[in-house]
Amino acid sequence: MRRGAPTGASVVIEGVEVSTEHWIGGERVGSSGTFADVSPIDETTLGEVARGTAEDADRSVTAARAATETWGRTAPKERAEVLHRIADLVEERVPQLAAVETCDNGSLLRSMKNSVMPRVARNFRFFAEQLMELGESFEMNGFESRTEWDPSGVTVVITPWNAPLMLATWRVGPALAAGNSVVLKPPEWAPLTASMLADIGCEAGLPDGAFNVLQGIGEEAGAALTAHPGVDRVAFTGSIETGRLVAQAAAANLTPASLELGGKSPFVAFADADLDAVVKQAVNQFDNAGQVCLAGTRLIVERSMRDAFLERLIEAAGAIVQGDPREEATDLGPQITREHFERVDGFVKRARSEGATAVLGGGPNEELGGLYYRPTLVTDVPAGAEVLRKEVFGPVLTLQTFEDEEEAVALANQTEYGLAAILYTGDKVRAERVAERLVAGTVWVNCFFVRDLRAPFGGAKSSGVGREGGVYSFDFYADVKNVCMAPWPQASER
Repeated sequence: MRRGAPTGASVVIEGVEVSTEHWIGGERVGSSGTFADVSPIDETTLGEVARGTAEDADRSVTAARAATETWGRTAPKERAEVLHRIADLVEERVPQLAAVETCDNGSLLRSMKNSVMPRVARNFRFFAEQLMELGESFEMNGFESRTEWDPSGVTVVITPWNAPLMLATWRVGPALAAGNSVVLKPPEWAPLTASMLADIGCEAGLPDGAFNVLQGIGEEAGAALTAHPGVDRVAFTGSIETGRLVAQAAAANLTPASLELGGKSPFVAFADADLDAVVKQAVNQFDNAGQVCLAGTRLIVERSMRDAFLERLIEAAGAIVQGDPREEATDLGPQITREHFERVDGFVKRARSEGATAVLGGGPNEELGGLYYRPTLVTDVPAGAEVLRKEVFGPVLTLQTFEDEEEAVALANQTEYGLAAILYTGDKVRAERVAERLVAGTVWVNCFFVRDLRAPFGGAKSSGVGREGGVYSFDFYADVKNVCMAPWPQASER
């Protein structure tokens, strides 16, 4: 068997051959069963993917544990060099990775090429560089204390389907940099680029078992991994409901878990803000067909600007081009699966039955058919309505108004979520004051989606547990150790 080559079961997507088997211990491994991987673009089956079992999960953890004797003992400088080689290979293969992921999850091809896949490479480079900057020491009364970040062991990473490779490497990158071995369980709705990453890691020089990919269903393969006693860290991105299950399983083994969960972010706009900028950014909340956990889906605008804002927003949203995400002109693609499509439509139908009005969109795109849901804006939503409280994760925005700052903050914080918040105002003093009161892991003021990878990232309230980014990632993926040394005697005293 040739290491890193798609052997056995594989599919060809846009001319790119991708293995549909697991990658465990440096080789391709099948399973007794498979599951269908369906493209959201036209609901055709791309291929049959290995369906991991509890036995497969145990095998992957065992392989990862064995690799801690090689990768975990590799010097930081050498680990960083391997991560840089992975980044180099990702950059070389951006067109192939982008084409496969677009077919697999329906994201815009132009976004995959221009930003998402380059960010994959950036994740590896950043954490390779951050690794080499670790180190701090303190002195007190002649005693020296220094901080060390030791590999914690085996890390399980479970990622969602809306940006599967990029979000995986946001966790895989620092885990590998810290010297951990990794088992990645990619999303069953978009599993293919994770398989490609396994080949890239092998080619870059990762030792056997340092990086493993276990394909499968969350309730089966994912559950077996999070409950495995041989796992030292669990990193999960997904829904609040699944996050609770992951936390419970990890807690049974006292396994630390980093959880990035759902979002229902407020987009607060004061009347003194630049209306052009507010409208442009509000339209951007439809990005990736609304399948973005950070999106400011709850538009909360000052009442005096409501009519002007609404008129401009409807006009701007009317220019959105919906269609095949592989086409350059397309702005909005499909929902990920039929199940998810029906879930999104259910939210809108229930909101309308409660008295809300869909002033934009409001249902499937009948012209395109399939899984294409029209960009939707809902107004006159009753207080406490489900669509204001629960994450829709589709191209559905709501509009609320406020009279003063107190009401704006109250509306913004009126959910169990706290992943992010967006604030637009022309008053810097107000911006500082309101940003301090918004309950969120990230607050963007007069901007959106600006990410400095050194900054902490994570959610407040039910939107998550823990922070990652920069040194915060190493604090989680490593066993942080303090070494304190007494003053050494002078040579003459020995």
